Amino acid sequence: MALMSLSWCLAAALALFCGSPWPQVHSALAPENEVPLRPTAWLPEGKITSVTLPKGRTRRLYFTLKKKAPAMSVTVSPCELPIEWSLAARTLKDKPHKSLQWSTKKSMPEVWWRAPGIEEKMHSFTGNAVNTYRGPSFPQASIYILRLRSKQQNTRATVYLHEGPGPSGAFPLLPADPRVHTLGVGMTSVTLSWAPSASVTSLPQTQKSYDYCVLVNSQRNYPSLCAAQEGTGKKKEQKEEQKEKRRRVTVWPILKEWWWQQWDSDPEPQGPPSSLTDEYADLQCACQGTESVCTVSELLPDTRYYFDVFVIDRLNGTSAAYKGTLARTHEEARAAVVALREGELRWVTFRDRASDSEQLFSFRPRGSQQSGLLTLQSCGGGEKVKATVSSKGQVLTSQPVGGDLVHIWLQGSPSYLIHLEREGTTTDPALPGGLMASVKMQTSSAYHRRGVPSLPSTLQIKSFNRLRGCNSVTLAWMGTEERSLYCVYRRKLGEREAEAGGASALTAPCLGPESRSDTERVLCKYFQELNPRRAVTTAVIGGLEPGMAYVFDVYLMRRWGIPIKYASKMVKTRKEC
Repeated sequence: MALMSLSWCLAAALALFCGSPWPQVHSALAPENEVPLRPTAWLPEGKITSVTLPKGRTRRLYFTLKKKAPAMSVTVSPCELPIEWSLAARTLKDKPHKSLQWSTKKSMPEVWWRAPGIEEKMHSFTGNAVNTYRGPSFPQASIYILRLRSKQQNTRATVYLHEGPGPSGAFPLLPADPRVHTLGVGMTSVTLSWAPSASVTSLPQTQKSYDYCVLVNSQRNYPSLCAAQEGTGKKKEQKEEQKEKRRRVTVWPILKEWWWQQWDSDPEPQGPPSSLTDEYADLQCACQGTESVCTVSELLPDTRYYFDVFVIDRLNGTSAAYKGTLARTHEEARAAVVALREGELRWVTFRDRASDSEQLFSFRPRGSQQSGLLTLQSCGGGEKVKATVSSKGQVLTSQPVGGDLVHIWLQGSPSYLIHLEREGTTTDPALPGGLMASVKMQTSSAYHRRGVPSLPSTLQIKSFNRLRGCNSVTLAWMGTEERSLYCVYRRKLGEREAEAGGASALTAPCLGPESRSDTERVLCKYFQELNPRRAVTTAVIGGLEPGMAYVFDVYLMRRWGIPIKYASKMVKTRKEC
């Protein structure tokens, strides 16, 4: 049985090449009166007909008019892409005899095609706009031919035939000014208005067969509701590509290609959809109804949007498109940008307790290297602050700011925009130490540096119990391999503070040496050790009172950035020695 099937296929392939009685493939080089044997596409009167237009192939629709029809109109609505279409009337010299024995597969238009006749061109149009031909009928015409063609890619169009004078009434009417106007633009909303359609205003309030649909997108304006449906839904080209791949994988590509050309080049036109709701169910109208004013909300700030308005006839399944418009929403309200000076230590205070508080700063590093160092530190334990650095509209880095110092290296740009945003509020409205600032910030140019300066391995201060006396204590802390200045401050505690102890007696993390009194400073010394593991320095603090509690603070004074504060250390001198 398999051998018989293979023999039949070979015979069919040979018949195609050797000129057997099989029907010939219809090509662009075939004469105009060569009509392949396929079902004829008739154009019905008074119905919306959807036509699929494959790329580069001419679709033909045939129709005849009643004898008493004095005029007619043909409306072609491309979906989106420009198409070419023309209307012609063909008149036969002699009507075919009924006694001729035509094949049952041949239709009446094919019989007229093969008979001698004269064809007169009535109308032609190229574009993607809705176009209508209105004119008198041809009494001598035997048949009318409507040709449609798409050169760019596969698309579709709708055709409507109307017999008689006057408008067909199948399409909604557009006003004399079909433009969509912008009444107001906000940060997240746009208000539109347009002249009402006569189809909507002429109907009584009880009938609601017409309504408007406002569509919004960020890509472009759509010339028709069909184009908007294809733009928002899945493209049908994907299915066509899959079908084309299936054709190429066949064992006998010649036979299959001939089959598809015979039955797929001029498929039957499809009728109108069962309901407009099913046809455009995937469209999401921002406004829908009979009002000619619409406010589109929930938009993004500083974004361009395109707005299209369509008037829809739900009974006939047709629509008409207004001339769309575009608008850009306003930017978000931003705080003023404050310029930072070289080496300036700034206390940033968020006066508004709202969670979206923000402040903007700018900094221009000195020198040709355009390098700088940004140092930040949060002064509130419950504060949630985010620092974002950008240059020329591009975000360079974004980091959270906490109690530990944050170093951000700036390099390669002449200016920087620093955006501090408060993301949350603290549970305790009073910051430690009675401070009113949320973030401490400092910017400085780095002329000869190539990166962030090194930090101590730990910020803890150690006191030696054996070396603790009645009038002196010995402290030790870790340093760095860079030569830096270290300053020690002391603060005497009262009896109540000493008895309470804990965090309330310690110095606030954000209090730097600039907020300390000169009388509290005990000593300042330089220190450097190239081996980070051995970078330990000590200091003996004398002049203390016996049996008293003291809080000691060590600050790492640097040329660039905020001074680094070590963790406060509370030590009590001996009463008796």
